[in-house]
Amino acid sequence: MKVLYEDNHVIIVSKASGEIVQGDKTGDQPLSDTVKDYIKVEHGKPGNVFLGVVHRLDRPVAGVVVFAKTSKALSRLNDMFRDGSVHKTYWAVVQGRPEIEEATLEGWLTRNEKQNKSYLHSREVPGSKKAVLSYRLLSTTERYSLLEVKLLTGRHHQIRCQLAGIGCPIKGDLKYGARRSNPDGSISLLARKVELEHPVSHITVVAEAPVPEDNLWRDLVASINTPTDSSGLTT
Repeated sequence: MKVLYEDNHVIIVSKASGEIVQGDKTGDQPLSDTVKDYIKVEHGKPGNVFLGVVHRLDRPVAGVVVFAKTSKALSRLNDMFRDGSVHKTYWAVVQGRPEIEEATLEGWLTRNEKQNKSYLHSREVPGSKKAVLSYRLLSTTERYSLLEVKLLTGRHHQIRCQLAGIGCPIKGDLKYGARRSNPDGSISLLARKVELEHPVSHITVVAEAPVPEDNLWRDLVASINTPTDSSGLTT
């Protein structure tokens, strides 16, 4: 765990892939308990430490997670995440290259609870929820592309499902069509940045997660804004 921002009301950390944000039936220690332990030791807090979970990331996803350290911050952050005033940016390493370099994707998602999977539909169907995101191509190699993704709605597995729907499944995401898994069980999706108005002081807070220490990630990030040749590949 890496602390990206902290004050009396808010703590923002970078989650590693494989961690769960909140406790579940696995019994594994969640990130929320790790953050509580950090606060207790770092600040010498006696007794129970208050920590509010305001949003989650899928277990195989790495990146920015926001927690509330006070009840006042928790209530206001919950409202902000609900009304979409928190701006989240994701980076995704996907198979292939999208036909359109920058676009907005709209569709309808249904969720299968037993499979823990969402399905994409081109029109509204019973039980579906509208899903909207925008993406742009940042860089590409012969086999993979790095996309920047911004969510305009927040649906279950939305990025994973919608990118797979354009033929660009996230690297390592077997559930949505990737060719093979990543060695560490992660998927190559990073909650890269969050920007929000502080729930108490109202200053603008921006926190950015580090890029995974992986050769492909490193090469793709190094190629951002690098000129391309006629084939569209980085030179």
